Formats: sequence, structure tokens, C-alpha cells
Amino acid sequence: MRVLFERRLAGGLAFSCEGGPLGSLMLPLVWTDRGPAAASAPLSYEVLVELADVVAAVKTRHAG
Repeated sequence: MRVLFERRLAGGLAFSCEGGPLGSLMLPLVWTDRGPAAASAPLSYEVLVELADVVAAVKTRHAG
């Protein structure tokens, strides 16, 4: 994913990335390979649930 810019948010650093046909999306630093050491699994269940929520919100925003 191409990073467009980074921004400091209340929860920490986040990256705005190209999201393809849905536009751009903001990813927290901890979801990327630029943050702390990776978890023992590529993605945890909790991160996948959060990602699904973000994708659903982006789809809803662009559906109207």
C-alpha cells in the first residue's frame, strides 16, 4: 500500500494510504511494518475485526 502522508492522532501516529477504488484509509502505526515488532501471527483476530469495521465504514461513506 502506498503511504500518502502521516498524521499524529490522539491514539498515536497513523498513515493515510491509498485504498484503491474506495479512496484512502487511515491505518494506525501498530497495524503496519513501520511500528513496533510484529506479533507472533501476521494478524491477530482483534486487528482483523478492527480492519473489517474500517472497511465497512469506508464502503458506507462512499455508497451514498
